[in-house]
Amino acid sequence: MSARASAGASGGGALDAVVRWVAVSELADPTPFLEGDELLLTTGMRMEGDLSQYVARLVARGVAGLGFGVGVSHEEVPAALIAAADAAGLPLLEVPRETPFIAIGKTVSELLAAEQYEEISRAFAAQGRLTRAALRPEGMHAVIDRLAKEVGGWAALLDETGAPRHATRDARTEAVTAELTRLRTSRHPDTPGKGPSHTGRQPDAPGKGLSHTGHHPDVPDDVRDGRLPESVGGERFPDVGEPRWDDGRGVLDGRLPASLALSGPGEHIVVQPLGGGVRPRGFFAVGARHAFSPVTHTVINAAGSLLTLAVEQGGAQRAAELRVHAAVLELLLAGAEEQARAVLEPLGDRLPEEPFVVLAVPAEAAEALAAHAFTAPLGPGLSARPGLSAGHGSSVGPGASVGSGGSVGSGLPVGTGPRAVALVAERGAERVARVVEGPVGISLPSGWAGLRAAIDQAGRALEAAGRAHPPGATSGGAAGVVRFGELAGQGLLGLLDPDAARAFSAALLAPLTRYGSRADLVESLHAYLESNGHWDAAAQRLGVHRHTLRYRMRRVAELLRRDLDDPGVRAELWLALEAARRR
Repeated sequence: MSARASAGASGGGALDAVVRWVAVSELADPTPFLEGDELLLTTGMRMEGDLSQYVARLVARGVAGLGFGVGVSHEEVPAALIAAADAAGLPLLEVPRETPFIAIGKTVSELLAAEQYEEISRAFAAQGRLTRAALRPEGMHAVIDRLAKEVGGWAALLDETGAPRHATRDARTEAVTAELTRLRTSRHPDTPGKGPSHTGRQPDAPGKGLSHTGHHPDVPDDVRDGRLPESVGGERFPDVGEPRWDDGRGVLDGRLPASLALSGPGEHIVVQPLGGGVRPRGFFAVGARHAFSPVTHTVINAAGSLLTLAVEQGGAQRAAELRVHAAVLELLLAGAEEQARAVLEPLGDRLPEEPFVVLAVPAEAAEALAAHAFTAPLGPGLSARPGLSAGHGSSVGPGASVGSGGSVGSGLPVGTGPRAVALVAERGAERVARVVEGPVGISLPSGWAGLRAAIDQAGRALEAAGRAHPPGATSGGAAGVVRFGELAGQGLLGLLDPDAARAFSAALLAPLTRYGSRADLVESLHAYLESNGHWDAAAQRLGVHRHTLRYRMRRVAELLRRDLDDPGVRAELWLALEAARRR
């Protein structure tokens, strides 16, 4: 098979153009049937006159080159075609009569297959090197280092907040961290027709402006878009719109895409989450100055699988540690402090010295606390109060119980959901609480003898923190922390659930509020209780005669069917009146 260049070979690299396929066409305009990067073959059956427009259309479509078969319609390549191809820089090859077009197609097909096989072989070899790196003592760090060499750029390992944990030289993690933080905190409603569209691919060359593509498994393709921070490593990029991760039912608050591709002038970055759950356990990022090839993307995905496996294995180990800590907490609740310390000592864990405080957090925050303090899970609705046990729990001491999931009874109200507690030295409580993204309850300082009460205090403070900072509220830091001492300073009502207190008040005082329009009965009861049952003082406060007040109190007792001389009744009525006043 032979062919010689007739035109377009003088341009730098013109004959090095990438050929993705071979197409044969005798149409005056074949471009509607082409995709680009084809070697187009023709015998020129319809070619005559000025051919500059024909060549211009081929160049605009991205055709790699034109092969002209001589000896059929034309004995030689038309001069007009040679001139047009030279002017447009389109490679033009003369194909002799004895070379069939089908032979050219077969040759290109074989070359493409060989190229693909070579790429697959390189990918398998790279996966083998990554696997061997994963077996090294450095584990995940070795995989990151190897990945950077495979892609010819940099790689970084980040925790669940986006903070770098290990990075290779020249890693540009500041843009990745900023972008993950922005996506996690975005609350922008989706506005159809605005912002960039999701292309599903990364731009092929730098210098074409900023692009950001992402993929979320639960989000339709037409609503996946977003943008990078305004700069990467000091290079400022044009703004391309606000982020939108919307599934048609509302913004996916805090839910990140399954992968992220960031591209700017001379910078291409891929970010993938780690972990098999809904919430990522971490991320890894890969960057290079060149666009990533399909083989490189295969290598990156292989590294992601190895890193995810390592993360999940580490998660299983942490789960086992939490179960051991649950058993240790059982011992502490049973008063076996020395045995508890003996269990922890081989693991390298330690209990705080007295006095300490208890931190209560939602169960999902247990891992964040475990790195900073002794942490154990608590079962929902289980009681640590003496004489009570959970349905499937096995008693390990006075009032302590363990559910089937290995968590300890907490003494917290039923229906509050899974929780965890951490035992922290008093002086370090605020610092440890700040690592939790969400509500935190802190008990009063306690010793081991008061551990049960401290757990209860921390749980009640957590309930108050949850009411003050409901899920979805962006508090952060110490804003979502409530100390039990702050609740105690608000009086007994501060320890009660506001809704429950209001319901109690409405039910208890209903006979008085339904008694016609006699609001003076409620007012008189309040004055009577506030004056500790002294008739003269209460009557003077109301501006009525004491006999009038006595009549009203007899009517109140009749309607409520309660003895107002009973101290317990007075206490209940006082709480009901205060709760009604705080509505």
